[in-house]
Amino acid sequence: MTATIDAVRDVLIETLELQQSPGELTEDTALFGALPELDSFGVVALVGALEDRFDITIDDDEFGAELFETVGTLTEYVDSKIAA
Repeated sequence: MTATIDAVRDVLIETLELQQSPGELTEDTALFGALPELDSFGVVALVGALEDRFDITIDDDEFGAELFETVGTLTEYVDSKIAA
């Protein structure tokens, strides 16, 4: 998960143009509802960036608040897609 979480942090910072450093984004960092940058447009941009970075496909029916709850939940999801 360490390599994946580092990459997920990078994607979050780049895509959403966050001012946080990667170290400030821990597994417990809340995302959806906590980051103003992660609005409906931000979610679409983030999904596209994650799909490109990790060569995965995130289906529409997989979108949900629980997916974007924290950096950790997002990282676990990406790990599961990579392993599939």
